[in-house]
Amino acid sequence: MEHVIGELVDQVLRIDDRTVEFVLTLRHPITTKLLTSVTGLGSASAGLVFLSLFYLAGWTEEFLQTLGALSLAGIVVGTLMTAVQRPFPPYPVCMTGGAETVAHSFPSGHAAAVATYTMTARHSETLPFEPVAVLAALIAFSRIYLGTHYLSDTVVGVVIGFLAFVTARTLLERLESTAVGRDALERLQ
Repeated sequence: MEHVIGELVDQVLRIDDRTVEFVLTLRHPITTKLLTSVTGLGSASAGLVFLSLFYLAGWTEEFLQTLGALSLAGIVVGTLMTAVQRPFPPYPVCMTGGAETVAHSFPSGHAAAVATYTMTARHSETLPFEPVAVLAALIAFSRIYLGTHYLSDTVVGVVIGFLAFVTARTLLERLESTAVGRDALERLQ
């Protein structure tokens, strides 16, 4: 079993290295400026802005689902970054030098966040799914393009975001099915 896992990890690392080599051939100053501008929309600061907008707009369901999913994803991402401690890819375009919040490459918190936004939009009657999904894909790609994450970091981040959303949504549905939960949710509106 250990041999199979070792082979799988080696294969993922080879794919990551090839992806880095390929992305380096794609870099262009205009694309770099665009992706440097858009990548911040997956940050924790942007998440606070989006949550505030959802709350102020009265989108309680979107607010609670996103808050729950981002919280769960943040815990998982932070725990994995601390446990795995994977170094960043070579030749990054931009890094936050000396920032204590930037720990390691694996997994991508930005990718996890944009996956939760995409799932929130998918289940929302208010938010437009297609533009959110396209922007989320662009942000996830930007993490690889800018050299802040490997392909596998980003894919795992997306999976974490998706699972965090499903978990948060399930917990909210269970909470809504109780009298105490309904009362608490009504007070938020």
